[in-house]
Amino acid sequence: MRRHELTEREWKLVEPHTMGRLGTGRDNHLFANAMFYRVRTGVAWRDLPKRFGPWNTVARRFRRWAQAGAWEALFQAVQEPDYNCVLVDLSTAKAHKAAAGQKKHARGRSRGGFSTKVPAVVDALGNCLHLVLTPSQAADIPQLPGLLAALPEHPGAVVADKAYDTDTVLNTLAQRETKAVIPPKVNRLYQRDYDENLYADRNKVERFFGRLKKVRSFATRYEKTASSFLAVAHLLAALD
Repeated sequence: MRRHELTEREWKLVEPHTMGRLGTGRDNHLFANAMFYRVRTGVAWRDLPKRFGPWNTVARRFRRWAQAGAWEALFQAVQEPDYNCVLVDLSTAKAHKAAAGQKKHARGRSRGGFSTKVPAVVDALGNCLHLVLTPSQAADIPQLPGLLAALPEHPGAVVADKAYDTDTVLNTLAQRETKAVIPPKVNRLYQRDYDENLYADRNKVERFFGRLKKVRSFATRYEKTASSFLAVAHLLAALD
C-alpha cells in the first residue's frame, strides 16, 4: 500500500458504499485511492499521479458522487454513536484562491479573507455525528438547533462553550429535555450551575477538528462548490 491511500481495512468500509461502477471492483478501489490521495495531500486535480488514470475523469466522478450524497452515506454508515452527551463547536477553513468563482457556496468574507465555517456535533467519544457548512460571516448560534435536529436520537446532554449561552439555545434544549452543559456568561443575572466535569470533555470536539486540520484539503478549502468541500469533510470524518 502506498502512502496516503486506503488501507485494506479502510477499503472494506468504503466498498459497500461505492456507486457507478465502471467495470470492476478494482476500478472503484483505484478511484477511492485517487480520491483519498488527493484529499490527504491537497494537490490540484491535474497533479494526480498518472497511476490513477486521467485526472479529469477522477475529478468528474468525485463531483458526481458528492452530488449524489455517496460520501455522506459512507460517513453515516460507519457511525456507532454514544448519545450520553454530544459536544458542539465549529472550525474555519480559509478559502484558497482556487476556490473562487462560485457564488453562494458557503464561502464568505471575514477579517482573514474568504473562508468557510464548519459547525459540527460529536458524540461522547469524540466521533463526528453531523456537520454543515456556513459562510464565515454567518452567526454561530443559529446552527445549533439544526445540528441537533439531524441526530436520530436526543442526547442526554449538550456540551458547548459560553458563546452558546443564550435564551434561545437553553429553551431549545429544555424543550428536548436535554441537559445544557454550557457555562453562563458573566453578564447573566442568574449564574446557573453546570456540570464542570462533563464540560471538561469539550476538548473532544476541539481534538476532532485538530485531526481534520492536519489534512491540507480541510485546513485550506480548495473546492469551488459547497457540495465538493462538504464531501471532503465527510470523507475525513468517516475515516476519523
